[in-house]
Parts: sequence; structure tokens; C-alpha cells
Amino acid sequence: MHTPTESPDATGAGTHDLRHHGDAEVRGRDRDLTDLAVNVRAGTPPAWLKERIADSLGSLAAYPDGREARAAVAARHGLPPERVLLTAGAAEAFVLIARALPAERPYVVHPQFTEPEAALRAAGHQVGRVLLRAGDGFRLDPADVPAEADLVVVGNPTNPTSVLHPATVLERLARPGRTLVVDEAFMDAVPGEREALCGRTDIPGLVVLRSLTKTWGLAGLRIGYVAADPETIRTLEEAQPLWPVSSPALAAAKACVEPRALAEAAGAADRVAVDRAHLVAGLREFSEIRVVEPAEGPFVLIRLDGAAEIRDRLRMLGFAARRGDTFPGLGDGWLRLAVRDRTTTNRFLQALDLALQALTVVGR
Repeated sequence: MHTPTESPDATGAGTHDLRHHGDAEVRGRDRDLTDLAVNVRAGTPPAWLKERIADSLGSLAAYPDGREARAAVAARHGLPPERVLLTAGAAEAFVLIARALPAERPYVVHPQFTEPEAALRAAGHQVGRVLLRAGDGFRLDPADVPAEADLVVVGNPTNPTSVLHPATVLERLARPGRTLVVDEAFMDAVPGEREALCGRTDIPGLVVLRSLTKTWGLAGLRIGYVAADPETIRTLEEAQPLWPVSSPALAAAKACVEPRALAEAAGAADRVAVDRAHLVAGLREFSEIRVVEPAEGPFVLIRLDGAAEIRDRLRMLGFAARRGDTFPGLGDGWLRLAVRDRTTTNRFLQALDLALQALTVVGR
């Protein structure tokens, strides 16, 4: 069955709140909730990384110089520095792309992180959508993307579906005159980073985004980067303000691509895979729940009747889950769950059982 495309109204995003993100579930008085709504690895940043960041504070009087960090990040992917641009998180990169790169007919593959479309709309673009189907496991067929698309955005692994698209499939999206933006913010949570395109220089128009905030717990510091051809990097860099990345963020970038850090990240990815399997096995025990499988990211997407009510009951039981209805292509029957350790998952599954039982009683 052909995947539908959609052109939402020119003034906004239809019925979806593209600016709603998981952090909204745990703000203020709700910070005591066990957080399954935000996909930042628990227990981070590690002590050694905090020390590296703290050591950089003595240089705050000087303007940031990102050359060393840029070279270190580029070397991590086997690239020359002119193919990498450091940004204040992947979110800044989406804004730069929307404002600086030419695009007459941009398309975003959904369901996925909503900030790329929000940034494109804020920059005045009318954005088309390629809506992947739950019945197809949210898998992408390159033929689903209209030939007219001159900028295509896709996540890999995709947030919130946790689908990992084969690199060979994404390569088929590339063509002359098209910018292919692949959001790999969660790729370092995939064992071996299989299917990664970051570091590839043979795919025309390829722009890859990475984030250091998820695996390393640096969402409050804002650090990410773009890998692309030198001309594209220059264009994006010209759209940046002066000194866009702070000295502490630069110190973190250098630290997170050192051999020790890469080994730690690889170990964390392996643990995520084991912990995710435990979560998925527990979710399969509930006949009311359908899990999107195979899940390959540090989160799992589930579908169930009464998802909004279940989410509210989970909050009463001490757990925050991410609502799914703000993602184009999903509705109010979806929840996204961050992968946590086995002990936390077991407590959550018990709470989920209670929430489902309570909903069943109310529905009688």
C-alpha cells in the first residue's frame, strides 16, 4: 500500500503541537516522577565528564574557540574539519538548515521528531509530509517520497517509532538537486552504529545531524553537530551567530569523542539493547498493548486504547510517559516509553498493570 503524503495548512501544523516535547511531561512540580518521557540516558552526565566541563569554566572570560573541538569531532568520523559544524544541539542545526539551505518543496518523513518541520515552517516554508504506516511497521520505501522533494528530512533511528532504516534504503533517497537530511541523534545508542551515514562522503546532498545530549546527559548544555560537504557547511556556518557554542560545550564535545568516551558509549548502547528487550518482553504480556517492533532506539512506541487515560493514571502512580498524539502520523492511542534499567522497568510494568486494571473497571 502506498504511503500517503500530506500538505498541512500553510499557517501551521494542523492538529499537531509540533513544539511539544518530552520535557513538558516532567517540568516543575512533576520532577519527582520517574521519567520515561525524555530520551536522555539515565545517570548522566558521568562524573568524569562533569569534571571536564567544570575545568573549562576557568576560560569563560575568553571568547570560545571551537577549532580543536571541531577537529576532534571530525576525526571521530574520519572527516576533515571543513566537513563538520558544531551547533548548540541538533535543534539549532534544524533552524540553520531551514533558514540557510535552498528548498522549494521540503518534505518531512513522519512520524518523527517534530522540530525539523517546526523550524521549516518558522522559516516560511510550506512543508509536505510523508506519513509512514503503522501497518507497515513505519518502514520507509524511497518511492514514497515525491520526486519533486528538494529537501527531505528523516530520522534514523526514528523518534518516536524506534525504527532503524537500512542505510541502503536512505541512500536511495539521494538524487541531484536534493538535500537529504538524516537525523542521527540516537545513532550512538545503536550497538555498532549500524546503518549510520555520518562519515559518508559519497552520497550527494547528504546532511547528517548528531547530538551529544542524549547519551551523555547534556540537554542543558546544548551541543551537537552537522556533517556535510564543505560548501553546505560554509553556508550553514554563515547563518550562525558569532560564538554559537559555549566553551563548556566545546570541552564536552572534545571529551565525548575521545576513545574512553566512545568505549563507554558503546557499552551503554549494548546495555540499552538488553534493557529494551526486557521492557518489550514485559509489554508483550499485556494483550491490550501493541509494541512497534523491532525497536532499535533507546525508546519504545506502544499503541493501546485509552492511552491518554493510562498516561494520567501512570502519573498518579509516579511515572511520566510521552504522549504520542503530537507526532504527525500518530493519534491519541500512542505512548512513547524511554528504556530504563530492569529495576525501573519492573516497577513501571507493575504500575502499568494497575493502570490498565483501573481503566477496565471504569469501563464496565
